[in-house]
Amino acid sequence: MAASSRSGGVQSLERALDLLELIADEGGSVGVSQLAVRSGLSLPTVHRLLQTMVSRGYVRQDQNRRYTFGPGLIRLGESASRMLGSWAMPRLSRLVEETGETANMAIFEGDAVVYVAQSPSRHWVRMFTEVGRRVLPHCTGVGKALLSTLEDDKVRQIVGRTGMPAQTEHTITSPDALVAEIHRIRAVGFAVDHGEQEQGVRCVAVPVRGAPVSLAISVSGPSGRLTTERVLEIAPALLQEATGLVTDLLTVNGAR
Repeated sequence: MAASSRSGGVQSLERALDLLELIADEGGSVGVSQLAVRSGLSLPTVHRLLQTMVSRGYVRQDQNRRYTFGPGLIRLGESASRMLGSWAMPRLSRLVEETGETANMAIFEGDAVVYVAQSPSRHWVRMFTEVGRRVLPHCTGVGKALLSTLEDDKVRQIVGRTGMPAQTEHTITSPDALVAEIHRIRAVGFAVDHGEQEQGVRCVAVPVRGAPVSLAISVSGPSGRLTTERVLEIAPALLQEATGLVTDLLTVNGAR
């Protein structure tokens, strides 16, 4: 029988989940020795847990003998993303009612930002992003909001792996400039995409702090409607709904 942890759970399961979280923390690819150091587990224990997850398709070993997420997690992740989206829709719909613009929710998946829910604006001219779309974090409101929750070194590591291609003439393409922008976001509490992903589109976003996973929500629309003044009016509503969303998610997950 598997040993029980001090928290009352199954120790081997807790350790396996810790390893999956460490793989995610390292950008989705990590060596076994690094996992052992980070987890505090012995190499044989780490290797045994990894091999079990490899056999189930949750982890795979690449040509460089580093461990990455396997296809088994994709199905679980897609299902979890759909559930997150459904739980968030009342909050996103309320933002649309309050602002008149499109509301989105996104998560970190590896080094990419993935949109998992959207409530569209009722305007004929509106911002639209397909649910499931993957974008780079440096040039989007939700991406910069998510980056603002990380340490500067981690931000640099992520953009070092992804690169910082220019999507428009307004895209931030320098790691130093991005870190400076992240500092500003932390100070004011919200991020703004000033046409950095798509020309003529502005987005204001906030991280959902305290959520069980790394989330951000945003309001997006044409720059002509979503003026700088309007952004300052919308940011408090986003922060309020982000706080409410945390309560919703924790309640659903039985944490309260």
